[in-house]
Amino acid sequence: MMTLFQLAMKNIKGNFSNYLVYFTSLVFSIVIYYTFVSLQYSEKIQDSILISDSMKFMFMASSFVLILFVALFILYSNSFFMRKRKREVGLYSMLGLRKKTIGQMLFFENVMMGLIALVIGILLGTLLSKLFAMILVKLMGASAEVDFGISLMAIGQTVLVFMILILFTSIQGYRMIYRYKLIELFQAEKKGEDAPKSSVLSTVVGLILLGVSYWLILRPFPEELSETYIFTNYGIALLMLVVGTDLFFRFVTVFLLKWSQKNKHRYYRGTNLIETTQLLHRIKGNARTFSMIALMSGATISFFGATYSGYYSNEQSTKDVVPFSYSHLSKGEEFDQKVEQVIASDKEHPIIAQLDIAVINVEGKLDFKLDYETGAGPFQVISETTMNQVMEALDRDGEDISLSGNEAAAIKPRFTKFTAADFAGKNFVLRLPDRNEQYTFVTMLDGSILPFAYPDFVVVVSDERFVELSEGMRPLNYKVYEVKGENSAAETSAAVNELVGKDFQTYSAYYSEYKEGMEGNALMLFILGFLGLVFLGATGSIIYFKQLTEATESKQDYAILRKIGVNTKGIRHTINKQMLFVFGLPLTVGILHGCVILKFTSNFISDLIGISLVVPIVSAMAAFVMIYLGYYLMTVNTYNRIVNS
Repeated sequence: MMTLFQLAMKNIKGNFSNYLVYFTSLVFSIVIYYTFVSLQYSEKIQDSILISDSMKFMFMASSFVLILFVALFILYSNSFFMRKRKREVGLYSMLGLRKKTIGQMLFFENVMMGLIALVIGILLGTLLSKLFAMILVKLMGASAEVDFGISLMAIGQTVLVFMILILFTSIQGYRMIYRYKLIELFQAEKKGEDAPKSSVLSTVVGLILLGVSYWLILRPFPEELSETYIFTNYGIALLMLVVGTDLFFRFVTVFLLKWSQKNKHRYYRGTNLIETTQLLHRIKGNARTFSMIALMSGATISFFGATYSGYYSNEQSTKDVVPFSYSHLSKGEEFDQKVEQVIASDKEHPIIAQLDIAVINVEGKLDFKLDYETGAGPFQVISETTMNQVMEALDRDGEDISLSGNEAAAIKPRFTKFTAADFAGKNFVLRLPDRNEQYTFVTMLDGSILPFAYPDFVVVVSDERFVELSEGMRPLNYKVYEVKGENSAAETSAAVNELVGKDFQTYSAYYSEYKEGMEGNALMLFILGFLGLVFLGATGSIIYFKQLTEATESKQDYAILRKIGVNTKGIRHTINKQMLFVFGLPLTVGILHGCVILKFTSNFISDLIGISLVVPIVSAMAAFVMIYLGYYLMTVNTYNRIVNS
């Protein structure tokens, strides 16, 4: 006599083709989760990077997000399988098996499937953890040697988390036999959806909400940006986007499908009648899934695109923040010589430019309104000759600046969007110990030259005026160096950091800023990339499961089509068009949402760092399209195999 364990194993083997995508996605989720926790506990990687503390927190937070998402995915997917197996469960009950026995069988079956996925996931995660670690190290530009190893802490944490999820879904399976009557189990696969009703009011409201949410997201910042504006404006925009997306799939799509039915010439041509009718009767059950996928796709695309933009533009943004390879405030000849010796001794990164930048800190006041805080500290004043030397040393484009009398030039403060028009022809006053002097801006220059100090407001005056200012106030002297291959000057930067200290207002090193930016962006890119893959795999699987369920329910409809003369090629064409709608519509809306958010983000970033972000944004969207295309092709083939068999 067959035991419950044997019966459960037989059921797993018999239904494995239906379980395959769910099983594969579950294994993939386990692999990713194990990778996260194993990297979280990797001491070698943490010792080789500058942001090890941030890395621990980010992996811990992302692991928690992954747990929540995987839990929702497992519960959602499990409900499809339970629905698909209700008839089978009803048959067991009709043959005389007790409810307790059937519940135990379903419990054992789900536990065994979960345990198999857990073992395979941990084994694959262990084998692939070195590869994932190498990808992370490569993205970060770290020099750690990644060895193959097994993390017992990571294994223990992964087993604990997924065993809780597996046991929970197994208990759900056990309870199914008690939640439904026998007649309900046998009628589970019958179609119960009527054609949804369209609503002109809801259709119009949905489109208006989406349009207004886009407008709120894309409209320019006000002159005085406040926290109240940010939370109110973008909070309302988010709420409208969510509600508008839900109304779009519940009513706008129904309106469009019914509108297409009115075009009788097209509607009755070929198999369009079947395609439109099938989609119309299924849209109600798919609306919530489509809304969730569109919203999460938009969020994931925008987050991933913005993070990739930061990684892609890290070198340019670092150069804007830290213009020279090394800059430090002079502390006397002996100290300066020590620093210079350390930098000059690095033969792999020879000095290509070396300057002294004399700076006078003077209290000043603008005679015009500027959306920037200039009253929190003194203006930093340099001479025109120094500025021209800096431009030559940093190989910046543009002609030498020439000033006379009380003419001056502003250097664009970091992270602002000012233009020359904001300064040209406007005046400011320098408050000297014995008098006030008025100057007139003639232009604005791009590119910072000194370590960051707040307010980051530097003005250039003529050599003659600078000499006069120097007579009453002693200039500060900054020693700056530009070296070759500054992106890789790790050891020298560490040695200079040790000598100078870490006061960012008097010292800056290009490599330190560049490395921290690369590590932070790479870490976020790695995490969001893998979370995005899990999301895509899960949502693609959800659509796949739902379409398989609908394919089984629609077999008789396609059998009738074959009887009236539609060949298998024609049915395949019908399925292609239906699946294109099912996969393409939520993805298109998601990409549109993502484009709107990325337009806001890219405009903001582009203005600040002056770099085109088209490549990272297009790359993020292309990755989504390619993965969904794979699910589309797989679903079409499986759907066709079910209804054409």
